Amino acid sequence: MKNNTELFSLIGVNKMRNLNALLVFAKVAETCSFTLAAQRLGLTASAVSKSVARLEQELGVKLLQRSTRLVSLTAEGATFFERCRNILAEVDDAESAMTLSTATPKGTLRVQMPVGFGRRVVAPKLLSFTKEHPDLIVDVELSDRVVDLAYEGMDAAIHVGPISDSRVIARKLCRLTFSACASPDYLSKHGEPKTPEDLVNHQCLAYLLPMTGEHRPWQFAKNGQLITQKVSGNLNINNAESLLEAAIAGGGITMISNFIAADALRTGKLVKVLAQYVVDGPEVNVVYLPRRNVSAKVKAFIDFLTVVVQDIEGV
Repeated sequence: MKNNTELFSLIGVNKMRNLNALLVFAKVAETCSFTLAAQRLGLTASAVSKSVARLEQELGVKLLQRSTRLVSLTAEGATFFERCRNILAEVDDAESAMTLSTATPKGTLRVQMPVGFGRRVVAPKLLSFTKEHPDLIVDVELSDRVVDLAYEGMDAAIHVGPISDSRVIARKLCRLTFSACASPDYLSKHGEPKTPEDLVNHQCLAYLLPMTGEHRPWQFAKNGQLITQKVSGNLNINNAESLLEAAIAGGGITMISNFIAADALRTGKLVKVLAQYVVDGPEVNVVYLPRRNVSAKVKAFIDFLTVVVQDIEGV
């Protein structure tokens, strides 16, 4: 077994005629799959497999454990992968540093964002973004899942709440707030609650958590303390936009985020209740993989998002 010094002394111009072998190996390591790596690189799975095999032969160590279902790194492979990522990042940074100031965002930008935030905040402005950057193709996935940027080949994602992936860089966009809201018609008929406890006497439209059958807790700040108020009503839905529509129609009081309710609050279709009890909600971040110089397309997307979220802050 070679030690790290011996292993990496083999990475030179004479041993590695170009960086393609490193790139291929790194993509296999990221995706844990020859097939997915081949798709990301535009190669055949056979070509990817042969490239890694040649690299292993050249280095004299086994980098990958192969099985019919899974490809995983050996101990030497894991160490080598970390160094490869640094090398490739340096190359990428060098290229970016030379071109970023005058670079035009181009190619395909693959991004993921939560359904509600994406539909309400970002999607309405994306057409203007593509018109501003005509050489850019934007592929958007609207879903409420957490994506693995490296494994799935995503350029960036919008994430609400705590970030558990230590590999990504997070840029804060805004902080959400959740407010109790109702239509003027509902309040004129049923009165306005003055304290969170008054909600037990109202029809409340709660967010249903399908996996548990429970309702998302309604949280308030009272006398400097965070409290959770139980609510009940005859309509509960696992979709924030549907709850918004039900509240606008006079169906009851709902707890909803500022970005979902923004237009309805501006136009007076909804009004906030219990506003003095509102607590800060989770942060919204755009996350991307670390690079010393962010690519032109990712930088353009971050700049775009920074402007877009200004419309919802303070609502």
